[in-house]
Amino acid sequence: MSETRDKTTPEDTAFLQTVGERVRNARARRGMSRKILAKDSGVSERYLAQLEGGAGNISILLLRQIARAMDLPITDFLGDRAPLGVDQALLLRQIEDLSPEQLQELQGFVRDRFGVAASVKRHIALIGLRGAGKTTLGQLLAQAFGLQFVEMAKEIEVEAGLSLNEIFDLYGQAAYRRFERRALERITADPAPKVIATGGSLPSEPTTYAHLLTHCFTIWLKASPEEHMGRVVAQGDMRPITGQSEAMADLKRILTQREALYTRADMAFDTAGKAVTQAAADLATALRAHPAWLARDAAE
Repeated sequence: MSETRDKTTPEDTAFLQTVGERVRNARARRGMSRKILAKDSGVSERYLAQLEGGAGNISILLLRQIARAMDLPITDFLGDRAPLGVDQALLLRQIEDLSPEQLQELQGFVRDRFGVAASVKRHIALIGLRGAGKTTLGQLLAQAFGLQFVEMAKEIEVEAGLSLNEIFDLYGQAAYRRFERRALERITADPAPKVIATGGSLPSEPTTYAHLLTHCFTIWLKASPEEHMGRVVAQGDMRPITGQSEAMADLKRILTQREALYTRADMAFDTAGKAVTQAAADLATALRAHPAWLARDAAE
């Protein structure tokens, strides 16, 4: 059963007009007549005219044909931001093959050379796989530093006006990611310092993770795969027990894939073999002594 809509909203109309304008501008930059674009894309001139005028509710497949005919990514027409200029596109092409180490070096150069000031990281954010202790240690860390504790999962629900299950069931993962980004932007816009427990998969979303790293002193809570799984089961989730070997293999694979992302955090803290109270005390001590945290305090 497909979802239908009775009418086009003003927001829909504005979006269609933006898409049409981008197609028209891209065609003009390439010196292509509408007739030539119709021939190369297989989309009729009449339909192109409707599209460029903001009146054509084009399908994704037809828009992909148009993008291919102009040798452009389809995101140039659909993205929230305007398409890149020539210099921006050239710069992005040049950095595509840089290693993570080279990219970090480039970030430092841009910051130092062009005076791009680093944001003061007022908040503390905890990242890591499920079962890392983000909520438990986050609450204790907030108490130790006299800060507000924020659970991202709950803030996403507030942002959406729905439970997490309802978000996924009704709108899917893409919508969840949008609500996650909006919730994080709202939380970090508040200058009152907080301790934020994030979702385990947040680092997998580049723009959201970049925002987190920019505005939060980020701590990766590490643990062994076995401890991660044991803690998940202790929380009452018995699914890993059903297919334990497969669940463990999945967990190890996820940890391997995300490790390079987690290492971008300002600090890593290993919780392996530690009771909760001891881990919380050690984390607070390590944070207070960390050079980047001391530099943050000095900047404040």
